[in-house]
Amino acid sequence: MERTSAELQAALAVPLPVLWRQLSQRQLRPELMDQPGLDPQAHQAALLGLARINAFTRSAACFFPAIRRLARQAPTRRLRLLDVACGGGDTVRAICRMSQREGIDLEVHGCDISAQAVAVASAAARAEGLEAQIFQADAIGAPLPSGYHLITTSLFLHHLIEPDAETLLRSMAAATLDQLLVHDLIRSHQDLLLTWIGTRLLSRSPIVQIDGPLSVGGAFRLDEVARLATAAGLAGAQITRFWPERFLLSWRRDALST
Repeated sequence: MERTSAELQAALAVPLPVLWRQLSQRQLRPELMDQPGLDPQAHQAALLGLARINAFTRSAACFFPAIRRLARQAPTRRLRLLDVACGGGDTVRAICRMSQREGIDLEVHGCDISAQAVAVASAAARAEGLEAQIFQADAIGAPLPSGYHLITTSLFLHHLIEPDAETLLRSMAAATLDQLLVHDLIRSHQDLLLTWIGTRLLSRSPIVQIDGPLSVGGAFRLDEVARLATAAGLAGAQITRFWPERFLLSWRRDALST
């Protein structure tokens, strides 16, 4: 028998003290957003809540130094960017807006496995008059499309078991013409506390409020990210830490020749 939304929330919610005690080891738990048959309105409300949080933390801004670098290297070339597992597309739209403000000729695409997320992201881009293209794709089960100078993903890695996380990094590296960038949470007590507070201040969605702390429990620590990058063959990858308890993994194709 299918469980109601309230029953799912009760089944998947984990008390903060339990999460706090278990942070020494990665705990990859089921999240509400990933449940089949999720109510479309609840899904959309959750995507909007996540967009609000990402805007507050300026998640998309961490990608822009790389975009500026590529634009300076070839000012007459049209750059192409793919954001993997784009969800509701808030990162895609933020990148579009920033590139327009700076006069950078950037073609932005996004992909996600969820048809509902693709529909929400596409509608939001059209509503803003942005030319971003959003399409459905399984980033783990099939190779990523090629022809993109920059391939990014934001807050997706922590949803994956280690072999799938390694597969994602390999796929991004194989597909990118120049650089890949991975932005995600750091598993720490500070991030758990910030996430618990932030999801309640910035969103009314119970999905966001339940899934946010669970995501911190499933996130990687920086040494674990470094091991993933090494296992995926990303020689020369760089990992930087920034507020609020986030990291950015960066790998460039020219690192292979250095």
